[in-house]
Amino acid sequence: MKSKAPSILSADLTITGSISSEGEVQLDGIVEGDVRAGSLSIGEEATVKGEVVAESVVVRGRVEGSVRARQVQLAATARIEGDIIHATLAVESGAYFDGHCRRSSDPLSDKKSATSDSISQDKPKAAASMPPAPPSSASAASAPRPAAAANSDPFASKA
Repeated sequence: MKSKAPSILSADLTITGSISSEGEVQLDGIVEGDVRAGSLSIGEEATVKGEVVAESVVVRGRVEGSVRARQVQLAATARIEGDIIHATLAVESGAYFDGHCRRSSDPLSDKKSATSDSISQDKPKAAASMPPAPPSSASAASAPRPAAAANSDPFASKA
């Protein structure tokens, strides 16, 4: 039988290693490792240095790593330095986010490496499909220009 009470990791607790829970976790301390939970609440003074994976995540503190969850909520005090893969995302004014954000219908089944692979693969594809760059100004300046006819109207039709 599963417990309905959340697991609370208080502010004076520092964990080096991964945490895994199928239930609700309230994190107020520091975790240097991955955190997996059914529902995760990261408090204002909390820090996670690793990947966060959960059905639902509310971030009020700091995450240095990727976040994968169906529902992600970034509070005004949140600071995320990493990628977010989500089904739904809510960001309050004042939240800090530095990374890539991608919507996925099933973010929990996406692989961590697939995120960085798809991002790095997208750039060359985009570059390959772009038209060639115009000649540089140095080569354009050295090209001969046709002499302009005196008093000629560029819009006049030739008869």
